[in-house]
Amino acid sequence: MAKKANTVTLPVVNQAGEEVSKVSLSSDVFACEVNNQVMFDAVQVYQANMRQATAKTKTRAEVSGGGKKPFRQKGTGRARAGSTRSPLWRHGGIVFGPKGNQNFKLEMNKKSHNLAVRSALTLKVNDKDMIVVDAFNFDAPKTKEMVKVMKNINAKEKTLFVIAEDNDNFVASARNIPGVIITGFNNLCVYDILNADSVVMTLDAIKAVEEELK
Repeated sequence: MAKKANTVTLPVVNQAGEEVSKVSLSSDVFACEVNNQVMFDAVQVYQANMRQATAKTKTRAEVSGGGKKPFRQKGTGRARAGSTRSPLWRHGGIVFGPKGNQNFKLEMNKKSHNLAVRSALTLKVNDKDMIVVDAFNFDAPKTKEMVKVMKNINAKEKTLFVIAEDNDNFVASARNIPGVIITGFNNLCVYDILNADSVVMTLDAIKAVEEELK
């Protein structure tokens, strides 16, 4: 497990990739003791709740056909049969199959979820995969400009952008780039953090996350 640091300081860059200042991060959020079990639980809850549960098989009552007795009861040497849609027959109904109403939902309390988010953010800081940007300012939605910005700040292919407030031009510029996920500070997902190769946060987002998770 990671050791708790007294202070965490990261450089702050602008859209051109130039360092403009430094920011001190809360050690309670970005340098906490990493809890692997609670992160595993958070990912399991996320993946379970993403399941649509649409798997469905037909019982013998739902399979079409089979209303006619396939052959006479006696004298054929075969086992008696009343329908070709018996579960014993090919193309027959399925016994104990999924009905399409399965419930895979799991729950996790807020305290555990916040601990999982703090642990995931700490891992990104420890692995030097956390990038802090002063702000994102786009005059108009331009994907080409966003690709340039990502290159400037050394953001990797799979990047999670965390913002503090609505930024329509920024979101429109980034949403068509494969591997890029944009989320608000109050909607952080442990799975997205761990799955991303780099996490990019604005200064406002960092302050908001520290306030949310303290």
